[in-house]
Amino acid sequence: MEYGCRFYQIGFIFLEVVMRKQVLAVLVCVNALAMSLAGCEKTPEEAIVREKGADSIKEYESAGGEEKGTLREALGAPEHYKNEASYEDGGLVIDTDADVVVPEADTVNTYTVSAKEVNQDLIDTVTEAFFPGEKFYHRYSYDIQTKEDHRERATQLKKYKAEGNLDPYEYGRDENGNLQFDIDGQIEREEEAIETAPETAEKREVTPSFGIAYESEKGEAEEVDTDYFGGVVETADGIYSYSISYSMKPDVQFTIERRREDLVDPFLFSSWTEAAYLMDSDGENHISEEQIQSKLNLSFEDAKKTAEEKIDRLGWDLKLYSWDYAVFCVGEGGSNAENMLDAGYQFYFSRELDGVPVTNTMEYGGGLEDMDSTLEPWCYERCEMIVGDDGIQSVNILSPYEIGEVQTANVKLLDFDQVIGIYEQMMEVMNADITKYEAHRKYHIRRITLGYTRIYDPTKDNDTGLLVPAWDFFGGFDSADLDGTSLGKNTGEHSTQSFLTINAIDGTVIDRGLGY
Repeated sequence: MEYGCRFYQIGFIFLEVVMRKQVLAVLVCVNALAMSLAGCEKTPEEAIVREKGADSIKEYESAGGEEKGTLREALGAPEHYKNEASYEDGGLVIDTDADVVVPEADTVNTYTVSAKEVNQDLIDTVTEAFFPGEKFYHRYSYDIQTKEDHRERATQLKKYKAEGNLDPYEYGRDENGNLQFDIDGQIEREEEAIETAPETAEKREVTPSFGIAYESEKGEAEEVDTDYFGGVVETADGIYSYSISYSMKPDVQFTIERRREDLVDPFLFSSWTEAAYLMDSDGENHISEEQIQSKLNLSFEDAKKTAEEKIDRLGWDLKLYSWDYAVFCVGEGGSNAENMLDAGYQFYFSRELDGVPVTNTMEYGGGLEDMDSTLEPWCYERCEMIVGDDGIQSVNILSPYEIGEVQTANVKLLDFDQVIGIYEQMMEVMNADITKYEAHRKYHIRRITLGYTRIYDPTKDNDTGLLVPAWDFFGGFDSADLDGTSLGKNTGEHSTQSFLTINAIDGTVIDRGLGY
């Protein structure tokens, strides 16, 4: 599975573009409605949405020595909150039927936070946690195509052609109706390559680090990876790809992927995908929990033990925050039950400070406010692992934090009722023009969570920030286009998508996609 905020050239770039459009749309909505809301009794005295980055990091007021019991008691937060609001003649419905998750703590602080220093010690820490004592080989030489690789590819392509499948990778047709994938031309190239390809791939042993030299693609000169490492490690549990990327400073990403030996054609699209959305949605991509479990021969407890043992070796005091199923699907048709080859448990690890965890969401937090921005953003810390029947399948560690000092002890928080007032107003504001594009949209908010999130000001510093308490509203939605055709339904029962994040201290809206 591919992860990251700015690392991915496929998939996440599209999501970032969508996110940026949504951010701009929200700001337009807020500006357009500012005058119409000015006379409304529910309009807050201060602006809910402030200029991003201008006042993100500041000192907050302490509640001092006030003793009000647990956080839930002090904030007046119920165990469950239910309400349904309808706007635009029923075109927009906010259905809130949510468990309210509040940490079992008495107070909450704000903490300074920074990006961990990226050096050889950090690389060694991660490497030894997952591959103690193992040998690593340079990926560029290890993965060179051999004569046998080209023979197998040519044979597979000939098989597709004999079956009448001339577009096995679904490249489609051009404007003239011609297939964009030339299967005959590719067969010819594979057979020509057999003559010059090596008999075996070279296994060049290396130590995971930056600055490793390698021959250029044409073999004419040496090049050096100054901020990237790509390696392969052969273990008793299988062969793994191991990469470290530091090209988008201050973000560093460690990625571990188990190489599969059960793929009929490695050139077919394949990936691990979080199952929450697939379980909650209807339509052709729906996969039921029963279908997922049918691919699992490993207990949750055994998988959890494997994951926690590895993460504990990092020594970063990360705790298991939540888990999900993950599915491995093969084929150009995407993630669905028909394409599902395997399944596993996906574990999300997070910091926990004084009994209050950093909330995990699907957002990576390294977005930009517009496509022309010259800022260098900073992603959230993420630590995720997929464990399947035959061990660890995938690991993603992104932008690890260095936790600093308490900035404000026992910070003063808004009451739950105040937060809910902001939530219900902002859900209407942010969707004010939705009926211009959809016949209707109905949100299903199923979980309201209080936890930490990191904010920062990228105009001043892109590797230091503040952990502040915030409320997140998780769920899904149903919608239909203007002619009434369903655009999909999602119950939001297992969702990690937060539709709104509210700073629990001052009530301002935090943009999860931007990270502040």
